Amino acid sequence: MSLEISKLSTNDGAVWNDALDRTDERTPFHRFEALEVFAAHSGAEFHPLVGYKGEEEIGLFPLFTLEKGPITTAFSPPPNLKISYLGPVLLTQQGMKANTVERRRQRFVSACIDWLDETHAPRYVHVRTAITTPDTRPFDWELFEETPRFTYVVDLDTGPETLFDRFSRDARSNVREAEEACSVSMSGREAARRIITQVKQRHDEQNIGFPVTPELVDDLYEALPDGVLRPYVCTIDGKFAGGSLVLDDGERAYGWQGTVKQDIEYDINDLLHWEIIRDAADRGVRSYDLVGANNPRLSRYKSKFAPTLTRYHSLERSSTGFGMMAQLYRRLQ
Repeated sequence: MSLEISKLSTNDGAVWNDALDRTDERTPFHRFEALEVFAAHSGAEFHPLVGYKGEEEIGLFPLFTLEKGPITTAFSPPPNLKISYLGPVLLTQQGMKANTVERRRQRFVSACIDWLDETHAPRYVHVRTAITTPDTRPFDWELFEETPRFTYVVDLDTGPETLFDRFSRDARSNVREAEEACSVSMSGREAARRIITQVKQRHDEQNIGFPVTPELVDDLYEALPDGVLRPYVCTIDGKFAGGSLVLDDGERAYGWQGTVKQDIEYDINDLLHWEIIRDAADRGVRSYDLVGANNPRLSRYKSKFAPTLTRYHSLERSSTGFGMMAQLYRRLQ
């Protein structure tokens, strides 16, 4: 039976999310509501591609195209929004043989790229997969250039108390000191806006561009189901000190934005990570992704929390003469 690629309409979000819930390769970034927000704030056209074998959904691939004059580019995720991961996800059945899964993945990715080339003929394509994507070879076979990227992931099945003992000595000390004076709790929409405003101000102070706006976070918080975007706030004597925006799909939590360094007595960032870990573990979440281990300074900091170095992939394909665009995109990301 042949494989058919279909682009869903904006009214088919429930179809997309229902299929998404049936794959362990999903992330919160893949939810239909989030993808629509990303499209609106990037100015890109959203293409929610679904692969069908008969009536069976076998894969989802969110793609975004941008047009500037005669030139079309394609992305997953769209650029300049600090979206950690996206790319295709495959739906498999329990007990499916490995060679069947590999063949299905290859056919699905190939069919989606064919659809993209036939409908938009992009001069440049960039895909960044999730840590949940086990096999990126189909992109190699479609002549994409592959660059390994890394993040740190904390295994929460260990149990928070055992995990705490594995933290670095200074992290444990920082948490104990901060716990005496600080309070961390999950809050709502206004807290989410306040957190991202603080992050943006910190970047502005360092003359570093920061594309995530309070409006994007507002829209994301309103669009997603309760509990998916989780603003954790740290207060000292009842006053806001800092916070972190965590995306959570019930299986994995992602430390998406926040926890900027503050000129205060206590290391509230260490405390925030610890409280997020404890809360996620209590809810049965399997892992906490610290999101990113590609910057030396940030990697040294994140390694304090006993994480596992985990790989994901950046995949690029460009037409002749578009190598500079690829280099520019890498710098922006």
